[in-house]
Amino acid sequence: MVTSGKALKKPPHRGGFSSKAFHWVNYLVLALCAYATLFPFVNIIAVSFSSSRAINAAEVFMWPIEFNMNAYVNLLKDGQLLVAMKNTALITLVGTALNMLFTIMAAYPLSKSRLRGRNFMLMAILFTMLFSGGLIPNFLLINSLGLVNTYWALWLPALISAYNMFVMKSFLEGLPDELEESAQIDGAGDAKILWKIVLPLSKPVIAALTLFYAVGWWNSYMNVLIYIRNTDKLSLMVKLHQMIELVSPDMLRSGEGLMQTVITPEGIRAAAVVIAITPILCVYPFLQKHFIKGVLLGSVKG
Repeated sequence: MVTSGKALKKPPHRGGFSSKAFHWVNYLVLALCAYATLFPFVNIIAVSFSSSRAINAAEVFMWPIEFNMNAYVNLLKDGQLLVAMKNTALITLVGTALNMLFTIMAAYPLSKSRLRGRNFMLMAILFTMLFSGGLIPNFLLINSLGLVNTYWALWLPALISAYNMFVMKSFLEGLPDELEESAQIDGAGDAKILWKIVLPLSKPVIAALTLFYAVGWWNSYMNVLIYIRNTDKLSLMVKLHQMIELVSPDMLRSGEGLMQTVITPEGIRAAAVVIAITPILCVYPFLQKHFIKGVLLGSVKG
């Protein structure tokens, strides 16, 4: 058999024992991390659909035991939770829209070095991340403006997150200046450049910040507890907390006569957690692609 003058090089040896052991250890560690992350969530779902006997006997692990939906029926039967969910949806949608509008309006001009007083404004915004007026001065201000018991008491003080604004500004600074210069040559103004060029290129960071803002509004609790006094305007988290605090084994019965079924407080709490996190879990898959990309791109520059 004729061969060339140079001896053929053997491919590098792969798949040795040490390499395989290293990969198996990695897989084991990742599997344990995934299990530790998912187990509480799966267990909560299983408890929410299990019977009171199985919950009290500590038989529920990863799957519902004696499947039933009594806990959900008990939470939803008077309609208060549905009203609170509508209130939270309104707070989240309007609050997130206002947040993104004002965050973009602040980040876009501050991303331009030609803006006069830019450094002073950035330092002033950074100052708010380090110091705040405090709870009592904020309440006195909201009360003097007549915003107590209105959702504007939640929206106005939180129009812009300084951290999210800096993330947006860092992303916009990474866009090529040539795109805007060519648009300016064609006669486009700043508003048209922002709407037609900058925003379409900023979808990843917009998706990421939208999710950040939306999750914050959906989980809003303390500000609602402080500023909203009308029970018909309470958010989902506050209403769930009130319902959980009021439950007792004697109150949680479904059915009549001899067919009564006692629902444990643990089952009610588990159902409340599932109801609270399900809407966000339904939205996240649609934003996951842009969310991950936006977080990475937004952290390129300091």
